[in-house]
Amino acid sequence: MTFSATTVLVLALIAALVFAGGVWAYSTANRLDRLHVRSDQSWLALDSALARRAVVARSVALASADPEQAKRLATLADRAERACRTDRETVENQLSAALSMVDIGTLRPQLVAELADAEARVLIARRFHNDAVRDTLALRTRRPVRWLHIAGTAPLPTYFEITERVTPAASTGLEVDTVRTSARIVLLDENDRVLLMRGNDPATPEISFWFTIGGAVEPGESLRAAAVRELWEETGHRADPAALRGPIWRRVAVFPFDRELIRAEELFFVLRVTAFTPEPGKLSTIERRSITGNKWCTPSDIVAVDQSGETVYPYHLDELLPAAIAAVAGVGDLEVTSIR
Repeated sequence: MTFSATTVLVLALIAALVFAGGVWAYSTANRLDRLHVRSDQSWLALDSALARRAVVARSVALASADPEQAKRLATLADRAERACRTDRETVENQLSAALSMVDIGTLRPQLVAELADAEARVLIARRFHNDAVRDTLALRTRRPVRWLHIAGTAPLPTYFEITERVTPAASTGLEVDTVRTSARIVLLDENDRVLLMRGNDPATPEISFWFTIGGAVEPGESLRAAAVRELWEETGHRADPAALRGPIWRRVAVFPFDRELIRAEELFFVLRVTAFTPEPGKLSTIERRSITGNKWCTPSDIVAVDQSGETVYPYHLDELLPAAIAAVAGVGDLEVTSIR
């Protein structure tokens, strides 16, 4: 049996494609394995940091002059050490809330330093863990990886989100902004799409994320005034502060930005406008470096962005949008809800 030159060429191309596909699948599987190892190790580091914070919390309880506070801190520290992975986030948040009620002025300076160090270590460990989870999910959720089941039966890693109270102290070695209040706007158009900005941390420009309009409140400025100022600065759109509905959500977050740690309390308003093409009115130097794009997004667009590996803030915004739509329509009483 003889083969024509065309047949041989086609078979060679098919063989080359099969070989290339095999090499890609093998390298992807190895990369996934390394990412899973990284996320497992980062969780162990975070678990260790949380355990140390529980020990320090117990020391704070022993030093507390308030018997009720001491009992609650000790109980929550015990629960945090014994909690399973599925309940850990809830218990650690409760411990964070209890620690935030402690008047550090009544504690010994050494204990204040230990608490600040423990909380800073939790903050850093959580950041590295969530970075590892993000990178793993970014590869795991790609269609070829899912279709070919390259990851096998390995469970999907999960983010770990808790609210920390960061205590400034020289011993932590960190620059921390503890008083930043931000006003943000969930800007909806006539089709219930929300305008999101795309940006990055100047310290890590290769990692992009998406966020709602808004920023820090300046001294002497009201929340509404800050929100509409940020709206004009970032999009060029002018709005009446009285037209804002809310605030409807409150989010407390601790995050690194431009080599600083920022603790922000974010309050979200909602505003309905006719869709327009954003043209920044007046961006600051840092905003010009960090804001790279924008898009009017539907809930499905938000899900797609998340699945691509670029985080959307606040988390689960696609699930939160119905509440924002109801608020801007004047349906029901407004109530500030805590979100992540």
